[in-house]
Amino acid sequence: MIRDIERVLIDQDRIAARVAEIAADLSRDLTAELAAEGVDEPEGHIVLLPIMTGALVFAADLIRRLPLKLSVELTAVSSYPGATVESRGASIRGDLPADLEGKHVVVIDDIIDSGQTLALVTAAIRDAGAASVRSVVLLDKRARRVVDIEADYKGFDVPDEFVVGYGLDYDGYYRNLPDIATLTPDAIRGARA
Repeated sequence: MIRDIERVLIDQDRIAARVAEIAADLSRDLTAELAAEGVDEPEGHIVLLPIMTGALVFAADLIRRLPLKLSVELTAVSSYPGATVESRGASIRGDLPADLEGKHVVVIDDIIDSGQTLALVTAAIRDAGAASVRSVVLLDKRARRVVDIEADYKGFDVPDEFVVGYGLDYDGYYRNLPDIATLTPDAIRGARA
């Protein structure tokens, strides 16, 4: 697998440090919003919603850093089917979690590029009556944006290259890499063959 990596863009130490910063900012903001509503105990008010499967690793690390009483639900969105490096558009696979009305929902995703996934999920959550919707992404690939949307919290900007690792995959592989990296052209060609 190491021979498939062209270069590391963001190493695991930088990722860990940035996840801790995001968790601190998110915790502070959620606590302040709940306090403004007169809520002392966040139980039953905060729902984290990772988008599977790419956000799995990022969400797990982020959740462990949040000192709040919260629940975790999951959703899945399809946008990169099979051995492709181009988005095919976003569609929610299955249903969103029930009973989001009045909750403060935090959508967690691995990367925002076209913006279609984040726009689709956040709109559906707003339609479900959430009190607030925040979005957290590990990576922002601004060059690919086709929908006018920004994440509320982001880890890193990345160039317009296909990246893998730390939950991001290519054809189902490389999610277990601890760093964010690019693949060699041979690795991409080999997966397509």
